[in-house]
Parts: sequence; structure tokens; C-alpha cells
Amino acid sequence: MKEPAILIKDLSVAYDRKRVLTNIFLSVDRGKIHGVIGPNGAGKSTLFKAILGLIDTNTGMVLFEGKHIEEVRKKVVYVPQRDDVDWQFPATVLDIVLQGRYPHKKIFQRLSRHDHKLAESAMEDIGITYLRDRQIGELSGGQQQRVFLARALCQGADIFLLDEPLVGVDATTEDKIMQILKELANKGKTLLVIHHDLSTVEAYFDEVILLNQRLIAHGETKLTFTPELIEMTYKAQLPILHKTGLIG
Repeated sequence: MKEPAILIKDLSVAYDRKRVLTNIFLSVDRGKIHGVIGPNGAGKSTLFKAILGLIDTNTGMVLFEGKHIEEVRKKVVYVPQRDDVDWQFPATVLDIVLQGRYPHKKIFQRLSRHDHKLAESAMEDIGITYLRDRQIGELSGGQQQRVFLARALCQGADIFLLDEPLVGVDATTEDKIMQILKELANKGKTLLVIHHDLSTVEAYFDEVILLNQRLIAHGETKLTFTPELIEMTYKAQLPILHKTGLIG
């Protein structure tokens, strides 16, 4: 029996003695798109940072196909929220996409012709070749998101953690991004996507992870994304959800 793509056991995280995540147990299958759903302050971004080993945890263990993050970091890619990026940094689209090759390089090792070919291929797959020489600060929100997807593709990762990749993009770009993510899943890649628009959850995700500082539920979307479990997840925001018609 194959190891799960990501296995999380008893993960807890606290900031300044305030518990943000409590006793998370989660097994994530490969080859699927998993939506990470929950209200603001639920710990969704914290979960990603804990999975990646970017923050200290109080308890718990995270394994990637049975291995620790240090052994597989080249195969795991993180696409942060756009607000976490310095868009004034003087870099072109090609520069950013080529960053996907750095995990495969030794210190001071130069990028090769092969690396540049992989970057060009990634930009073509995402449909941003025409932007290759543009400064990243000049791009629209949707274009910026596609640049970071291209960087992820260039890295050749097997596991993708995407923090709200659809925020601030137009409908056409959203459709394009989801098409790319579904193609990656079909190739056996594993994708965890933090997402806030409840109206598109059923159309976008194979499985959902409902989170509010603890794991509320995880499973196949059509079985797990139910009004009862949504209510358990969102609690104080229920009046807003009822008003918008997202739950009955």
C-alpha cells in the first residue's frame, strides 16, 4: 500500500500561547485537488506553513510519502498569497519563473540551458510567454498568479500548496487556473488549495478539508461539503452565509 502524499499526525500550533491549530490528523491522497475551507482566522495559512516546516509546532509530525520535508523539499512547492510578495522587487517574469530551478542547484551553481528550457516550457503551458520580459510589478493580479504557477511548474514539484490563488483574478483567468490545476491532478500531482468562495467549492475540488482551528471534516466534496458541516465550520459567520444563500 502506497504512503499518502501528505500525512499529518497530531499537529498543534500556538502563537504567544494562543492555540491556532489543535490536534490535526489528516491523510491527503495524491492525484487530487483538495480545497482547504474555513473562515478568517481558522488557521489555513498556518497549516500550510506548518506543513512546510516554516514555523515551529507545539506537537505533531508531517510526512510526505513517508519522508520528512528536508528530504523532499525540491518536490514540494508553495504559492503564497499575493499580499505576501514584494511586487516592487526588480525582476522580470522570466526571472521569477527561473526561481523554480533554484532548489535543484548547489550554492553558486549557475542556471543551465536546460533550466531555461524548462522555464520557457512552463510559461508556455500557463500562457504567459508574451510577458517573459515584463517587470512583475507591472502585471495584473491574474497575471501575477499565473507567474507563480509557472514558477511552480518549473520546479517540477509533485505537491503544490496554493494559498488563495484565485483571489483578485477575473473569471477568464480563474477558469484558466483551475484548468491547469485539474491537468496537474490528472498527471498525479497533489494540490492543496486555500479557497474562500463557497459557491465554487463543489465544482473545483475533488476533496475538501473543513478547518476552524481544528479539523471539522475531510473527504470527498459531494459527501463532506454539506450544510451541517459548513455550519460547524463557520459558526459566527452563519448569518452571512444564510444571507448570501450559500447555505439554507
